[in-house]
Amino acid sequence: MPAQFLTLSDDMVLDFLNTSSAEDTHLHEYFASDQHVIDWMQAHRLIGTRKLPLFADGALVNAAHALGEAIRKALFERKAGEKVQVGSLNACLAQGRYRLTLVRQSNGQLQLMHEYEHSTPEQFLAQIASAAAELLAAGDFALIRKCESDTCSLWFYDRTKAHRRRWCSMARCGNRRKVAAYRARRKGRAGAGIA
Repeated sequence: MPAQFLTLSDDMVLDFLNTSSAEDTHLHEYFASDQHVIDWMQAHRLIGTRKLPLFADGALVNAAHALGEAIRKALFERKAGEKVQVGSLNACLAQGRYRLTLVRQSNGQLQLMHEYEHSTPEQFLAQIASAAAELLAAGDFALIRKCESDTCSLWFYDRTKAHRRRWCSMARCGNRRKVAAYRARRKGRAGAGIA
């Protein structure tokens, strides 16, 4: 059964980073196996269900963790306004090989397809590295935020109209914060003898 991945960020690269998360004092790693990485990529429509390459056991998940750390480090630097160290991510990008193909859809529309080589785990993950580089170069980092909950480590891209999003999701953190504030107010009123 595929793992249940969080897709709360409104950005595929941030969803990739959110596969490692901390909530309260609990650390959660969604990528525990090569199959989890494949499931995540299929869920995000980065690969199909056609025959997939075979890698040494653990090679793909290890490559995914390394890519995630390279992206995370660069994202933190970019968000902090620091000089982004691009070496690690460029090394990942250098592994990627793809070709462009123009494909005619069944409705007659033309679509440009990127066909990535999958000979190595790094090549298999190259389109994530490419999307991350695009996000780092062109993303609006005023709208790329960490959830405001002190106990949550998830990131999101605030694509709301008013750009006032504060939580990874209302169900996950926003409502919890509201309930905690409500209880604190009630406790304060009870302590002061106010009904």
